[in-house]
Amino acid sequence: TMTFTVHSQTLKNTSYKNQSGEKVLRIECTLPINVKEAWKLFTTDDKLQKWMAPLAHIELRSGGYIVTNYDKSKSLSDSTSIKLPIISFIDNEIIVLKVILNNNFVKSVRESDTNLQEVIQFIKIDNKHTKIVSSMLGWGTGTDWGKTYNFFVKGNEWTYQELLKNYK
Repeated sequence: TMTFTVHSQTLKNTSYKNQSGEKVLRIECTLPINVKEAWKLFTTDDKLQKWMAPLAHIELRSGGYIVTNYDKSKSLSDSTSIKLPIISFIDNEIIVLKVILNNNFVKSVRESDTNLQEVIQFIKIDNKHTKIVSSMLGWGTGTDWGKTYNFFVKGNEWTYQELLKNYK
């Protein structure tokens, strides 16, 4: 377990292997806000733009998506945008996203990716604190998948540090 402290809030990497022996990239953090406010951070455009990416839009429905771009000079329809289809969600509890690997990843990994997804859980601690648990699963095996996993370790830790810094 690796722990990072950002503005007195703590981010933990609690990754593990599940009972099937599959890697689960798991990041946990606690936000000093209630569940409904935490949910809005992930499900409204203006809140997503505060922490996830300067360009962000969500279509919150099963079969919807979150689309982001880190480059303000581009548009959300640009090929550099990242689109995460929403597999399912339960209000204020869970969002399940399909992770689609873009051209930054090697072809062998992109072609063998069928199951990669991120499960984001919203867990009420009390009326003023919400635990966010992000679990990425569905990884392939081999060297190139190992590099992909390591890329997401760094990326997800950075992303959730941004959430902790900019949750207001």
